[in-house]
Amino acid sequence: MHVRRIGAVAAAAVAVVAARDLVQKRHALLRNFPVIGHARYALETIGPELRQYIVTSNEEERPFSRDQRSWIYASAKEENNYFGFGTEVDVEHVQGHAYIKQRTFAAGALPDAHDPQAPLPSAKVLGGPRGRAKAFRPASAVNISAMSFGSLSGAAITALNKGAALAGTMHNTGEGGLSPYHRNGGDIVLQIGTGYFGCRNEDGSFNLDRLKDVVASAPVRAIEIKLSQGAKPGLGGMLPGAKVTSEIAAIRGIPAGKDCASPSRHSAFGDVDSMLDFIELLAAETGLPVGVKSAVGEMGFWQELATLMERGDRGVDFVTVDGSEGGTGAAPRIFADSVSLPFRMGFSRVYGTFAELGLTDQLTFIGSGKLGLPENAAVAFALGADMINVAREAMLSIGCIQSQKCHTDKCPTGIATQNPWLTRGLDPASKSTRTAAYLRTLRKELLKVSGAVGVAHPGFITADDIEILNGDYEARTLAGVYGYKDGWGELGPQLADELTALLAAADPRR
Repeated sequence: MHVRRIGAVAAAAVAVVAARDLVQKRHALLRNFPVIGHARYALETIGPELRQYIVTSNEEERPFSRDQRSWIYASAKEENNYFGFGTEVDVEHVQGHAYIKQRTFAAGALPDAHDPQAPLPSAKVLGGPRGRAKAFRPASAVNISAMSFGSLSGAAITALNKGAALAGTMHNTGEGGLSPYHRNGGDIVLQIGTGYFGCRNEDGSFNLDRLKDVVASAPVRAIEIKLSQGAKPGLGGMLPGAKVTSEIAAIRGIPAGKDCASPSRHSAFGDVDSMLDFIELLAAETGLPVGVKSAVGEMGFWQELATLMERGDRGVDFVTVDGSEGGTGAAPRIFADSVSLPFRMGFSRVYGTFAELGLTDQLTFIGSGKLGLPENAAVAFALGADMINVAREAMLSIGCIQSQKCHTDKCPTGIATQNPWLTRGLDPASKSTRTAAYLRTLRKELLKVSGAVGVAHPGFITADDIEILNGDYEARTLAGVYGYKDGWGELGPQLADELTALLAAADPRR
């Protein structure tokens, strides 16, 4: 035994010496050939692209796998987006995958899911329950999420807005204000963040008159107050100084060339009670539906909001719940990875808070956070979402390659950059048609899934129609996983009848 121990020690010593020699030789090689040392950094720089196209499998890459990106690219180009030879998902062992339960018979007449023009309206009238002067039913349950001019290039915003117009969807401005690039025909949801860009005084405080001027100058259909977002909840937005051009500075009312960090909290209100007063003021002055967007952390805020809305005198017209999976711009890693809840858990908690008080028919629920894929969108509707917003998926439709350089101003596709040399390659005219094609295809896929479940609209998919599998030994419905009670996630009888009649009237086959 003693001899063997001595032998092991000797072998370890030899290994240490060999390793030291190897390191010395490596250093000598790098000194003699500096280009090899630089190659390491070059490879690190293009690491995301190498992993996407060479290293990882079709289902491994994050945030979006190769299969997911391929589906979006093909849909945007109106090419064959089918897949052959079966699934690559490890269905026998994967945990957390959602499976939709098809029905043998339909509950009623189904729309033509193969028609790219088939309507997919919102199940609810935005602002209707609170009697807003400009209440309306959104023509599309799928819309473009908040991405600011500044974070994205003018060419990218133009392509998205023109695409929204072609597809009949709404386009959220993001908190960066309403730019000239948002004025290309698409209906607008004007987002107001903590920086009040476009409607602020010189000291950064809110200015109501400027807001009214902005609303009057464009086809603004609703106002969204951003409390927080999935990528950096509780932190406020960040636009690096490299992206703050003189044009962006003029639109936002900030200094050019300096980091633009939005405050983490609003100055126009400081609690739920004053927030509701602010919302009612904006709705009264503009006539528009007004809602809030937030990631989900502690639940006290939502409980107080629901309790105050139960009185009936004040309330939000819609709630946009953003999952922590979201993120189109710069964020500290700790916030992107570990602050706020993922969409399904966060949304279900917020929905349940309003459901406990019987309020779910009184406001519109909007989901965001990687919902631009049919399977994720179907889950969102089953949990009670009335509409979904898509962001990164819309970026992919206009050419994003997931290089993950959004925060550097060096986006190689000209989407998330203000560099003129990079943005000149993005043609808004051609890319807008791709955005529209992607949005139409997503709606069509949702109608196909709805038809498989035997219902005419994804708003009729329930939390019992989808199961979450834990490998090959356990499965639970969404209702069971997220603690939904009977009827939660479903439309009330009156809303269901209205939606059924609306779909029947719009069906050209009748």
